[in-house]
Amino acid sequence: MSRADLSTPQGRGEQGDRPRTARIRRTAFHASLLRNELLTTFRRWRTLALLAVLAAVPVLVGIAVKIETGDGSSAGPGGGGPAFISQITNNGLFLVFTALAATLPFFLPMAVGVVAGDAIAGEANAGTLRYLLVAPAGRGRLLLTKYATVVVFCLAATLVVAVSALTVGALLFPLGDLTTISGTRISFAEGLGRALLIALAVAASLIGVAALGLFVSTMTGSGIAAMATTVGLLITVQILDQIPQLHALQPYFFSHYWLSFADLMREPVYWDDLTKNLCLQALYAAVFGSAAWARFTAKDITA
Repeated sequence: MSRADLSTPQGRGEQGDRPRTARIRRTAFHASLLRNELLTTFRRWRTLALLAVLAAVPVLVGIAVKIETGDGSSAGPGGGGPAFISQITNNGLFLVFTALAATLPFFLPMAVGVVAGDAIAGEANAGTLRYLLVAPAGRGRLLLTKYATVVVFCLAATLVVAVSALTVGALLFPLGDLTTISGTRISFAEGLGRALLIALAVAASLIGVAALGLFVSTMTGSGIAAMATTVGLLITVQILDQIPQLHALQPYFFSHYWLSFADLMREPVYWDDLTKNLCLQALYAAVFGSAAWARFTAKDITA
């Protein structure tokens, strides 16, 4: 094309369309990369097994409560058991809150730790990481895609627990208006809304573990080692969070405010601990996400 052609409105239009076309192609490529990563992750037998175990927890809790209360006694004698367990027999919706309280300390973060720990290390161990980086996505884009996939898994795993608990609760126990922690009555529809907010709060509570697991995954070429290290760190932090002598450090542990989702069942909602939890998770995501980026962009993937 001559300079005279470029000087015409048509020529200038064609030249101006090139950056926009390139941006559209890049956006389509990144969307395709994320879609393929999600499909690959959720088609793995390991992922499906983790989701199946999470779905089974509310079933076991619901059946146990049904058997225990079959003679008219109350669940959770002496205040034992997960939060809200004593209220399940009055309203099956409380099984959602109980199941999330039972799975959040270990089962949910363990599942996230397994998926996050395998994100980069699994690819390196299988020898597919170098082929992924041949694509024009770049290391930063690939790392962001991996993290986005783990975050989607956090949400999916939490919803699996919530939906399973809601189904079991509806089958085994009555449903209807429910009483909040503050003693006020809310409708069943509002209770469902609170349950959805609680599920989102629980999923958001896992983004710190997701970033930590991704960082560990960039440090090793063994998926098993990355998964074991992430789960080991999770257990260690949970233990440290229970030691009274460490009370000054405990507010900085990523698990410290996990059970603050119960404040969504107050009237009015108590936001202080919920806000602290979200800020803490964002801090962990920023710190370990940056560390993962620094490590991964300098990582030698040819070895």
